[in-house]
Amino acid sequence: MPLTRAPKAPTTPVAILEEIVHTEERIHRTWLHSDRYVPRRFVRPALAFMETESAGGIVLLAAALLAILWANSPWWHGYFSLWETHLTIELGGWFHFSHSLKDIVNDGLMAIFFFVVGLEIKRELVVGELNEPKKAALPAMAALGGMIVPALIYVAFVGSNGGGDAMAGWGIPMATDIAFSVGILALLGSRISLGAKLFLLALAIVDDLGAIAVIAIFYTESLEFGWLLAAAAGLVVTAVAARVGIRSLLFYGVIAVGVWFAVLESGVHATIAGVALGLLTPVHALYSDEEFRRKARWILERFEMSAAAPDARSRLDSDALQLAAVATESVPPLRRLEHRLHGWSSFAIVPIFALANAGVRFVGLDLGEVATSPVTLGVAVGLMVGKPVGIATATWLAVRSGLGELPRRTDFRRVVGLGFIAGIGFTVSLFITELAFRGSEIGELLGDEAKIGIFAGSIVAGVVGYLLLRSAKTVEEELDAAREAVGAPVPTP
Repeated sequence: MPLTRAPKAPTTPVAILEEIVHTEERIHRTWLHSDRYVPRRFVRPALAFMETESAGGIVLLAAALLAILWANSPWWHGYFSLWETHLTIELGGWFHFSHSLKDIVNDGLMAIFFFVVGLEIKRELVVGELNEPKKAALPAMAALGGMIVPALIYVAFVGSNGGGDAMAGWGIPMATDIAFSVGILALLGSRISLGAKLFLLALAIVDDLGAIAVIAIFYTESLEFGWLLAAAAGLVVTAVAARVGIRSLLFYGVIAVGVWFAVLESGVHATIAGVALGLLTPVHALYSDEEFRRKARWILERFEMSAAAPDARSRLDSDALQLAAVATESVPPLRRLEHRLHGWSSFAIVPIFALANAGVRFVGLDLGEVATSPVTLGVAVGLMVGKPVGIATATWLAVRSGLGELPRRTDFRRVVGLGFIAGIGFTVSLFITELAFRGSEIGELLGDEAKIGIFAGSIVAGVVGYLLLRSAKTVEEELDAAREAVGAPVPTP
């Protein structure tokens, strides 16, 4: 009877690591990766969907539609009473926290959203499309035009009808919703060039920066300087801690909560704390690429020697943990936090915000009067006309003056199309709506009018932008046209 040869033991560090991973997977096979019905048919497909570029916009749209349907259903009382439910926490006589569930979403969860925005802004300013004046000039000027013109259109509509409390909403049509914009660009595929995509993303980042400045400066009602100083002190501690090399996420988490609460109590909108903390996050890793290679090589060599030790299991685990720690610190904190929080922001926080704020009850509204109100028209026209006009005009001026140049495979027709896409101002526009009219006696009516304007303007801008860019030629079609122009043969499929 022939003897069965024993499997050859792995001899290299990488092979040993792979063997450990495969063994752990066999022993501790997770429910997620099993062949059971629920993970196979629902969970894994859902995770795959979340990896697509358009997923965030689709989930956001679904949440907004759910809010509108719920607010106009027989259970509409439950919708509004849910978000007005108050959470109160008191500790003796020195701490009192009492806010509605809607306030907790808008002031608390959205601070995390704006923290992610701050991380994106920091990345683009340091290592991205905005890290050089020449690269930043074109999207910056385009974003500026896309903010000024919509605001002027809104002021023109509202000012011609007497202004009043409605004038506070001038910042509503200035915003661009990145989730929806990226989702539409994903649907266009090769009809939109990489340069055009980066142009719109950089424009949206500058747009976010402008919206943050508008919120901080113009939508702050009163200031409590004691709390403001406390928030500033927390930010200084964060910056110093990062400078001296403190790496504990628990430490920064505690400081972040303190800064957020201080900003909330100061009168400045609490989401500004998220932006400030995002801008302070280090964009460079603790270990350089060379240090990572050197430390990893040393640990792997020790790992190989540990395999023959009597207590091999504990030593291998210790070496693997050290290697994981080195690998973690070789990735910039900013990228790690973006990676961890982006999914939560896109698929939990922003949809919850839309669910809490997009609910407009049409029953009882005079739709004819609302549709023609200065606020509705100012917001809608600002988004679907002001955005493309402002962006295209500012881009043309920047190119003609020599301050910037159009991205490759991007003409002014595509710039106009991108301007319409930027007119989808959903998330931040809704957010500014809540801030603009919260102190007004007719704030609820003005808010409903503004939301209807946001819905109408965003839908029209998105559809027109998609159709304009959809009618553009693909890369292959442009190459074929170029070959025909010079008399070269066009390949047949």
